[in-house]
Amino acid sequence: MYGKTMYAKKYVSNIAEKQKSPDDWCYIYNFENSNEPIAVSLPAGQGKVFKENMDNFITDIRRSIKLTFNNEDFEKEKVLIKQKYDEKKNEILEKLNKKSMKHGFQVRTTANGIYMMPVIDGKTIEEEEFDKLDDNVKQSFEEKSSLVQEQIFEVIGQIKSIERETDKRVEEWQANIALLTINSSINILKNTYKKDKKISKFLEDVKVNILKNIDLFIKEDNPHDPKHPVPGKPDNKEPWLNYRVNLFVDNSHQEGAPVIMDSNYSYHNLFGKLEYENQYGMLKTDFTMLKSGLLHKANGGYIILQAEDLLANQVCYDTLKRALTIKELNIDNNMEQRAQYMVMISLKPEPIPIDVKVLLVGNSHIYHALLALDPEFKKLFKIKVEFDETAPRTDSNIMRLAKFVNSYATKEEDLPLDKYAMAKIVEYTSKLADDKTKLSTKFSDIGEIISESSTWARLAKKKVVTAEYVDKTLNERIDRVKKHDARHLELIEEDMLLISTSGHEVGSLNGLTVMTVGYHSFGKPSKITANTYMGKDGIVNVEREVDLSGPSHSKGILILSGYLGETFAQDMTLAVNISICFEQLYSGVDGDSASSTEVYATLSSLSGVPIKQSIAVTGSMNQKGLIQPIGGVNEKIEGFYQICKSRGLTGEHGVIIPVQNVRNLSLSDELIDDVKKGKFHVYAVSTIDEGIEILTGVPAGKKNKDGKFPAGTINYLAYEKLKRYAELSKDK
Repeated sequence: MYGKTMYAKKYVSNIAEKQKSPDDWCYIYNFENSNEPIAVSLPAGQGKVFKENMDNFITDIRRSIKLTFNNEDFEKEKVLIKQKYDEKKNEILEKLNKKSMKHGFQVRTTANGIYMMPVIDGKTIEEEEFDKLDDNVKQSFEEKSSLVQEQIFEVIGQIKSIERETDKRVEEWQANIALLTINSSINILKNTYKKDKKISKFLEDVKVNILKNIDLFIKEDNPHDPKHPVPGKPDNKEPWLNYRVNLFVDNSHQEGAPVIMDSNYSYHNLFGKLEYENQYGMLKTDFTMLKSGLLHKANGGYIILQAEDLLANQVCYDTLKRALTIKELNIDNNMEQRAQYMVMISLKPEPIPIDVKVLLVGNSHIYHALLALDPEFKKLFKIKVEFDETAPRTDSNIMRLAKFVNSYATKEEDLPLDKYAMAKIVEYTSKLADDKTKLSTKFSDIGEIISESSTWARLAKKKVVTAEYVDKTLNERIDRVKKHDARHLELIEEDMLLISTSGHEVGSLNGLTVMTVGYHSFGKPSKITANTYMGKDGIVNVEREVDLSGPSHSKGILILSGYLGETFAQDMTLAVNISICFEQLYSGVDGDSASSTEVYATLSSLSGVPIKQSIAVTGSMNQKGLIQPIGGVNEKIEGFYQICKSRGLTGEHGVIIPVQNVRNLSLSDELIDDVKKGKFHVYAVSTIDEGIEILTGVPAGKKNKDGKFPAGTINYLAYEKLKRYAELSKDK
């Protein structure tokens, strides 16, 4: 996380702290379409106030309505309205009874309705008695009953009309009372948010909804948690839950514009989500369960994303581009559900407009790949900033590095480093930079060393990190991945890999290569041989012939051909075959760092002068015989040194490197000590001639004014053999 990312964060944070804090965002209930919650923006800190205001309003209005409709005055007025209804009802029933008596019936009322009973001799009779009457009497009653029934139906209609009128009067009176109670609470809110059309509309809808559901406010509280339904009644409604506010983005504590950085690149963490909860076997959700994502929190500010992590989820990258293009954020819960082949009923909240600066942190390979493959990338990410991975090793930069180390240790709660440990860190950064005049700016790698060194110091019950624990950390990191290197060394010691470190051989010497395992690289020698004989095929690159040679290695072979041509074929035609091979190498070879080694092997074969096997070689060359710098010089030297050390240092062992790579040297203390003692040598050369003289102990030889090499020199002996090949080829 340190390095480019932390620098970017610090840089934009300095800008962001001077900018205005962005608005809060809230979601409120949509009374017209409950599946589409409404997004509301408020100045920073006011979203929290709005939420608290509505929570207090819900508490106050529920209490006020209960007090209003449960007091004595309300009950008295309600009784008076009901009494008037009862009086009218009784009056109508009395009139009905008088009319029915004229036809021999008495009318009675019950809870189930109105019914009539025959009257004989001033007394009503029951059904059993009626059945015993004379048939003519019964027929007379039956004929009159139809008239009475019509009168009863007419009265029932009148009574229902009175009931409706009474209910309406009660409702109107109740609504007027409720309206007074509601207005006393809601008008304060309306006045506060009168400039916000969405909130004003919401408050008006709340008022209407309360009046519509006044009975639910008057009822006794549910003994269960009001936020959850009664068991067995999952559809239990509590309208005041829709008056709540979902504080979606809270910037109340934000000073300046936000700068967001996170390591979780899941879809919902970036773009928000709608949560669900299980209630008695059913998945439930509502607008209060909408959760913001990192993009919502960064709205009005900056978000720093790791390009590699973002691109690992193509859906996230595509959604980010779409949001930046249309400049708004949608919450799509179905995005994840599609991947699970399960789609649940979801909400469709109103999109939130966004204005956010996105900083993608990545390497140049990702940048150029996106530039080439994604036509939208350049339109959305128009500014490219490149970070130099090294800085000059000056006193001021060393002090800056020390400040970083101190701040990192403090932030990560690591132990402080003493000055000797700090000196080791400086050496390590130069090694990372592969240049002793530079310091590496790979702060994430440096941070790992600091934390691990602190851990070793803590295990040793120390309060300060010393140089000992930095060295231990560096050595342990090598040992943890040294299996392949150790196996390679073992094969050499067992003579399974033929690497000579003593004696002299013609046309054979040790070249140096690098093997990388994880975050560490190891140098290892590889025997390179050259055979020369008369012919016209020129240089035969064995690796290329079997498709094991990469383009850079093949180029090195062609450079060798050019060098030999300029050096030896100015007055004759080359009639030679040169077979060059990396012995016991079956995995392929690339790079031109062995081109000088191949020239030395060729010159030895042509001249017949043997090469010291105690000296290994690395270095590129050009057609003019000048040595060029290579990479991995420290690993190559250390690799050959370990083999020579295991066999016993004699003072003859050493490595030839390009002179330009001297500035890249950052060797182990052990190797440096052996160099000082003369047990091991590091030779820096600038030309092929310098190198061949070290390897053979014989002068290379330079052409005199007649174009001839001095007798007995390497070049003279090589020229004479090539001349003999040329003459012999003419005779055939």
